[in-house]
Amino acid sequence: MTVSYTLKVANSRFGGFSKLLFRWKGSIYKLLYKEFIVFVVLYALLSLVYRRLLTEEQKRLYTKVAQYCNRSTDLIPMSFVLGFYVTLIVNRWWAQYTSIPLPDQLMCVISSNVHGKDERGRILRRTLIRYANLSAVLILRSVSTRVLKRFPTMDHVVEAGFMTQDERKKFESLHSDFNKYWIPCVWFTNLAAQARRDGRIRDDVALRLLMDELNLYRAKCSMLFHYDWISIPLVYTQVVTIAVYSFFAFCLIGRQFLEPLEPGEEGDLDMYVPLSTLLQFFFYAGWLKVAEQIINPFGEDDDDFETNKLIDRNLQVSLLSVDDMYQNLPPTTKDKYWNESTAQPPYTMATAAETLKPSFLGSTFDMRMCDDAEQSQPAEALPTMSRIQTPLLSRFFTAASPAISIKNFGRGGRGHPHLQRPRADGGFPSPYPNRSEDPESVARIEEEETEDDESRASEPTMSSGRLGDTRPPEASETRRMELPLIRVEAPSSESIRAGQPEAWEP
Repeated sequence: MTVSYTLKVANSRFGGFSKLLFRWKGSIYKLLYKEFIVFVVLYALLSLVYRRLLTEEQKRLYTKVAQYCNRSTDLIPMSFVLGFYVTLIVNRWWAQYTSIPLPDQLMCVISSNVHGKDERGRILRRTLIRYANLSAVLILRSVSTRVLKRFPTMDHVVEAGFMTQDERKKFESLHSDFNKYWIPCVWFTNLAAQARRDGRIRDDVALRLLMDELNLYRAKCSMLFHYDWISIPLVYTQVVTIAVYSFFAFCLIGRQFLEPLEPGEEGDLDMYVPLSTLLQFFFYAGWLKVAEQIINPFGEDDDDFETNKLIDRNLQVSLLSVDDMYQNLPPTTKDKYWNESTAQPPYTMATAAETLKPSFLGSTFDMRMCDDAEQSQPAEALPTMSRIQTPLLSRFFTAASPAISIKNFGRGGRGHPHLQRPRADGGFPSPYPNRSEDPESVARIEEEETEDDESRASEPTMSSGRLGDTRPPEASETRRMELPLIRVEAPSSESIRAGQPEAWEP
């Protein structure tokens, strides 16, 4: 019987898993104790032979062999080989369980779409669901030893009520070299088509729904057959088994206590019981036994599937659904919360504390905004922000203007009237105050700046007549004058020529 300990681990508590270590049924001790005893006995025999029966020369030779075996254990990738293999086995084990056919969906469709309260309608519903259960029994007889022991022959299947004598004759008259678990499914489809012609199934949509559910049911039966037919490649199982056995064969020799080869050499601690080696055997060999147990979960191990119980449950529930529960409805009345807008089921005293916990509304629901009121105000477009904003460039200026644009920044060699204002002596600040400049270059820069001033002075008049510009000159000029300016005082030209730096004055 399957060992269930789900209730024991429902709540995490101190020593929760530790209490499970003292259970015998389904435990690793029950699986491994024979192999463990054999390993301990062999280890003890080799230890007695080394300590009592070997001569000094033989001990020296044995020491070299033991050291070689101990080094060889590092060459076997036990964790990788076993870990990948057991992961593959566990995934396959769970997939086989989900492939066991259950008639729950099919019986609901039969009960709602195959009509008739008379004897004929009842026979149709019970026969359809019996065919489905018969198909499951036939496939489970092929893959499960427990089911085969329960129904060793077709006579036992007939005696159990899954098949009639006439159906058995039809079944055995169909000769095939392959498994014939699919025959009851074909009977199901033919009977459903006959029920559609007789009007027991009222439309083609209901017939299609019935066929779809049957195909899903038959597909699970087919998957069980293929899981039993196509096993994990034998070579992989052999590789894992040889790796584990060879590893512990080396451990039997290499993990023995060894006397020092030289008289004055310090030897290892003499541990009569190799605790670390025994634990290693318990882990690795136990890992292999776990894979051995669940590689075929349709056997008779403690944790194998309860296939016989599943057969009993499926037959009883399905017949109850399609027969006794057909149109057997309780009276429909108003529910308890008919006049309440918010339904709130009551709590017991054991769960009353849960009502004090607030409902989860989202991870950011309780996040508090900044205490500064200005940060929570909606942002409005300012009239001075008429150009493209460049916050990254503004970090390079101590009094950065929000209207600094890439266009203005690109003309950096020449003074811009919106960014700089010359001093009374006509000098401009230099980015290299310690470098002396050529007088001709300074004169050429001043000439270019004068031409720029003249061209900008004529911009309002020209823009007023430009195609698509509907702003009056006064508005354009006013807009330009509203831009914030960076005003810096430049050093005099005499100090630039003399090469003397002068601090900029804002």
